[in-house]
Amino acid sequence: MKDHVCLGAVMGSYGVRGECRVKSFCSDPSAIGDYGPLTLDNGTTSKLTVIRPIKGGYAVRLSGVSQKEAADALKGQRLWAHRDALPELPDDEYYYSDLIGLTAFDTGGVEMGKIHAVHDHGAGDLLELRPKGGATVLLPFTRAVAPTVDLASGRIVLDPPKGLMPGDDEDADSDTTD
Repeated sequence: MKDHVCLGAVMGSYGVRGECRVKSFCSDPSAIGDYGPLTLDNGTTSKLTVIRPIKGGYAVRLSGVSQKEAADALKGQRLWAHRDALPELPDDEYYYSDLIGLTAFDTGGVEMGKIHAVHDHGAGDLLELRPKGGATVLLPFTRAVAPTVDLASGRIVLDPPKGLMPGDDEDADSDTTD
């Protein structure tokens, strides 16, 4: 769904009246219901109404879901908003879905791999880089490490600190003579 952005995921049912537990991926998590009808992975479209915050997310009502069993069946479904319903971002901000799949190059123009995922564990965003034939690497998504993001050409330039990339031995540049 290239013209959609994932805003959250259904974590299961909440109560017995068909409400769902939802984890929001929005910068303002409570705004998940503000972007019009959402499309689920299964292709259905539903209006989402936030009822209240709960531990780990929000209790919501999805239109067309009125029983606990129906809410349980939606567990794991992601919630997608049409890109046109989302606000325009400043030049230095990106939706995670726009970064996934970008081809990564080092500052010298050598291809490093592809961005497989973006993670946010609370201390800052991490880019998951999958190099060709190498182990996955997590890099901080900062201006210093990712100085150039070119969505139009599908490229990102990375300048990782020494020691983060496989085979990038920090001691290789040091002089070991006594």
